[in-house]
Amino acid sequence: MAKQDKDAPKRPTARLPKGMRDIGPAELRQTQAMLDKIRAVYERYGFEPLETPAFEYTDALGKFLPDSDRPNEGVFSFQDEDEQWLSLRYDLTAPLARYVAENFQDMPKPFRRYATGSVFRNEKPGPGRFRQFTQFDADTVGAESVAADAEMCMLAADTLEALGISRGQYVIKVNNRKLLDGLREVISLNGSEHNARWLTVMRALDKFDRLGIDGVKALLGPGRKDESGDFTKGAELDTAAIIAVTSIFAAASNIDEKLAQLGERLGASAVGQEGLAELQTIWSLVSAAGYGDGRVAIDPSVVRGLEYYTGPVFEAELLIPATDEKGNPVRFGSVGGGGRYDDLVARFTGQKVPATGFSIGVSRLQAALNLIGRAPAPTLGPVVVTVMDKDQIASYQKFVQTLREDGIRAELYLGNPKKFGRQLEYADKRGSPVVVIQGSNEREAGQVILKDLVEGAQAAAAIKDNKEWKETRAAQVTVPEAELVSAVREILARHS
Repeated sequence: MAKQDKDAPKRPTARLPKGMRDIGPAELRQTQAMLDKIRAVYERYGFEPLETPAFEYTDALGKFLPDSDRPNEGVFSFQDEDEQWLSLRYDLTAPLARYVAENFQDMPKPFRRYATGSVFRNEKPGPGRFRQFTQFDADTVGAESVAADAEMCMLAADTLEALGISRGQYVIKVNNRKLLDGLREVISLNGSEHNARWLTVMRALDKFDRLGIDGVKALLGPGRKDESGDFTKGAELDTAAIIAVTSIFAAASNIDEKLAQLGERLGASAVGQEGLAELQTIWSLVSAAGYGDGRVAIDPSVVRGLEYYTGPVFEAELLIPATDEKGNPVRFGSVGGGGRYDDLVARFTGQKVPATGFSIGVSRLQAALNLIGRAPAPTLGPVVVTVMDKDQIASYQKFVQTLREDGIRAELYLGNPKKFGRQLEYADKRGSPVVVIQGSNEREAGQVILKDLVEGAQAAAAIKDNKEWKETRAAQVTVPEAELVSAVREILARHS
């Protein structure tokens, strides 16, 4: 056994960083198809594209995602040559605020932009939870009217439908942070000394869909023990406060009745009544536009960005029942959301600039669409032109070029052509729907053989022995060279 040279450089271990993943061509093409559909909706609403860098000066990102057991408060950071700290963006909104602050005087107002790209979060990874993922945002900056928020709700609904989610299979749920602030007044938890306790109340409300009213009440009171035996400490509200908080979930026959009930619960709270008035305006606008048919709904349990949003907040939720590989029911939760954030640009300028936005969690939505079989169909691989005779490479390359010039994805097999079966295996792994074959006999006759690999695979499953295979030549056709393009297109049309 040869001894390893101790002075030889140590080879690195090929390994992924924790919480990251590689993405193959099939998923990337699927993602691109989704992005194209989302972009078309955003463009239809009049939003313009904007791209900002993947990292910003750390102080420009503002208040980070809270994750106490991660370094750098949930972001990935580094220093540049001037010893200034920079961080990878954790969303697409904080960079937008910086851009608006820099260009405020020159941009049209309101300013409407969309953006997509990877965001990075230095959080503890878990199943299906990665540190890098894709978002697609639309934002309106400089519009005080809640009509801009209503438009975001309609945009969210149209986007989900463009991605193949039918009406009745999703809902855009709307709440208002001012309404929740009014509720805080009602139960006398105002003041910074009660911030931690109020945060516990908000987290309890956010679990209504998953735990139901009894679970929420337990978390508002002394606490709750889950199925595993783990105990979560509650907000320790008294009975009257628990009744006041959970009364927002009271059943109502329609949205108008629900809004009236909320008005009674909020009493004389000025900020609460202001939030309720904004919800009523949003509801009247979406209803007038025809979205009050179940696509958009008022839901006081929606809690988002407690230190971020300042007014209306909304979430896009899928309602499609699904199960995982083991048959267990799956709850998708939110696949997108947003809200009004009137204070973000003011961090830079000192001037309050109204803004509202909606963000699709592309990675999460894509996983959900795959689970329920609604994701875009996989793209067919390229047509593979095989090599039967090495001295005829130029002829085979001409076939490839003919196909490409007609807009057909095609490639010449560039591996070792000695074993023809390996070429078919390669084409199969590439997802090729058809291969082009020409041996000496076909060349003399001015013909090519086209083998339909999709139909061939189906036919092969029914063939019992090698003799039958040779006799049937499953899913194989011989055509004149002049008909190569039209014959290939016919096969592609069958499988597209």
